[in-house]
Parts: sequence; C-alpha cells; structure tokens
Amino acid sequence: MTTEGEKATAPAGSARRALVGRLSWGLADQAASSVSNFAVGIYVARSLGVTAFGVFSLAWVTYGVVLNVSRGLATDPLVVRFSGVPEASWRGAVARSSGTALGVGTVLGAACAVVGLALGGRVGPAFACLGFMLPGLLLQDAWRYSFFAAGTGQKAFVNDVVWGVALVPAMVVAAHEGTVPAFVLAWGASATVAAAYGCVQSGIRPRTTQARGWLREQRDLGYRYLVENVSLSGANQLRAYGLGAIVGVGAVGAVRGAELLLGPFLAVLMGLSLVTVAEAARVLRRAPHRLGTFCLMLGGGQAAAALLWGGALLLMPDRLGALVLGDVWHSASQLIMPVTLGVAGAGLGTGAAAGLRALAAARRSLRCQLFASACYVGGGLGGATAAGTVGSAWGVAVATGCSSAVWWLQLRSALREHHHHPIPEVRTS
Repeated sequence: MTTEGEKATAPAGSARRALVGRLSWGLADQAASSVSNFAVGIYVARSLGVTAFGVFSLAWVTYGVVLNVSRGLATDPLVVRFSGVPEASWRGAVARSSGTALGVGTVLGAACAVVGLALGGRVGPAFACLGFMLPGLLLQDAWRYSFFAAGTGQKAFVNDVVWGVALVPAMVVAAHEGTVPAFVLAWGASATVAAAYGCVQSGIRPRTTQARGWLREQRDLGYRYLVENVSLSGANQLRAYGLGAIVGVGAVGAVRGAELLLGPFLAVLMGLSLVTVAEAARVLRRAPHRLGTFCLMLGGGQAAAALLWGGALLLMPDRLGALVLGDVWHSASQLIMPVTLGVAGAGLGTGAAAGLRALAAARRSLRCQLFASACYVGGGLGGATAAGTVGSAWGVAVATGCSSAVWWLQLRSALREHHHHPIPEVRTS
C-alpha cells in the first residue's frame, strides 16, 4: 500500500530522472559535436601552422556570427515558446523555424561568398568557401535545437554522430589539398550531410516560404535575441580582427589554440546550453520559486568545473602540449590561466542568462549582453594594445567577470518582478 508521502515523492523522482536524462543527452550531443570540432581544429593547427590556423580561425569566428543570427531569429524563440508543447504545435513551429534558419544561411552565405571573392589573398578563399557551406551548417544546428525543444536529445546526438562520421573522409580529402579552403569545405560539406539526415529524423521539411511569417510571429523575442546574439559573436569577431591587426594573425591562432585546450570543458558548457533554457522554462512552469536556485546551481557548477579543468592544464607537460598543438603550443600555453578565468566567468553568467531567457525577459537579457559585449571588446583590444596577446586574454577575463555580475543582478530583479506580476507564457502555436 502506497502512502501519501510516497505518492508525492514518486512524481518528483520521475521528474528528476527525466531532467537528468535530458541533461545527459545534451552533454552527449555536445561531446559528439565538440569532438568533431576539436579534431578539425587540432588537425588544421598541426597541418598548416599558426598563421594559416589564424586564417581558419577568422572563418570560424565569422561562422559563429552568422550562427548566432540564425539562433536569434529561428531557434531561440522556438526553444523558449515550444519546449514541452503538444507535438502538432512543435512540428508546425519547427517547419517554420528550420525554414528560417535555412533562409538565413542562404542569404548570408551568398553575401559571405561575394565578400570572400572580392577580398582574395589569404583570407578571401576561406570566406568564399564558408559562404557556400553556411546553409547546411545552419540547418544542422537548427535540427539540434528543435530536438531538444521536444525533449528528444538522443536524436540530436545521433545527428552529430552522423556529422562526425561524414567528417572523416572529408578530412582525408582536405588533407591531400593542404589548404584552409579545403578544410572549410570538408567541415561544411559533412555538416550538410547531417542536415539532410535531420529532415529524415524529424519527418519535417523546412518551410522557407513561411520564414517571413515566423519572423513576424516571434518579433517580440526574435529581434532582441538577434541583437543579443550578434553582439556576443560580433564582439568575438571584432576582438579577433582587432587582435590580428594589433599583434598579428598568429595571435588569433594562439588564442584559438588556448581555447582548444579547454575544448572538453567547453563541450560541457555548450552541451548544457542546448538544454538549459528549455529546462529553465520547464522549472518556471512547474515550480517558479525554484528557478533562482536552479540557475545558481547551473552557473556555479560550470564555473567550478572550468577552474578544475584549467588547473589540470597548467600542470600539463610541455611535451604533451606540443604533441597536441604542435607549433601553436608555445604561444597558446601562456594564455591558459586568463582564458580559464574568462571561461569560468562565462560559465557563471550562463546560469543567469538561462533564467532570463526562460522568463522571456528579452529587454533585460539584451541590456546584459550589450554590456558584456562592450566589455569584451574593450578588455580584449585594450589589453592587446597594452601587453599583446597575453594582455588581451587578461582583459577578456576581467571583462567576463564584470559581465557575469551584471547578469545575476538583472536575474534577481527579473525574479522579483515575476513574483509580483507573474505573466504566464501560453503561446503554443
């Protein structure tokens, strides 16, 4: 015979198990994605040297800007408004959202290709190749977020495994060419294979003709998220371009090399980010008084994990570092401590950011992100001017810590406001 206490405990236990399961699939999916990205980065760094790796990193950073445009307009509103809704509502929203992502990739990809062809030189061909690959890259990312919104993270994991498998022969072909454009094409073509497979997994065809309708329906969130996301990736891009102009393209490769060393932890950070907004939205619907605690545990756990990983990297022998990064190791190893502190600060801030997204507090999160981006560019370029590559890394670390404090102050205000004036989000179509 079951007591009342046991009846109350069972649903809570089931909910916790479901949460752990969704988070686990988020980590597994990001692990699959990051292993592929890490392998590409290491292979290019070892094959082409620090200068060519800097060119590849500039293309990578540019992809990050376009990716965040797509997420702001297409998948971020999807995750906020269509997580845990009936399947019919989810399918209709995904068709419009993925169509929007594909349209963004087509338009901005064409612009990137034209700019790349006009630039020429070392950087131009890499940008032109990136432009041709952007539609597939953005559609693949859209499927991942769509599956996590539905709570089926295992499908996102399988999709990223398909990308990784397709990447192997593509890298072999690129290695024979031995150029940055070849590696960009290999990376993008394998993502396009996974994007096509996403259509099979979901049974949904992206509706590019409905992209305008999606943008109109989600404009209250989408355009703010667009500015917020682009300010984040744009700040990263400005810092990379500015660092290359002030110190040299090799400095961009050194920073990217230090970030690659933090790759396993960043996989955890990004894997959690795939599901944290959706989970925070579920917490808000079911137990709004627990949202603050959920966000604090999320951010604090990520910051602590970053510090532990960075500490392990500081103890790594030079011989092992050179084996991983080749010639890039010497310059990247000097940046481990400031980059680790910067990542820890970012991890702490993501907890608050997830809470603001779940609350649909787009005005507050936009203000936070604009402040964070300004600090990031100012700290990164100011530090580069004062003390080169190492100074840039320390400037970013300080800027990230300040930004994290602002995120948490805004979340505290938003939670207080929600407590006094709760506005439930009921849109499901």
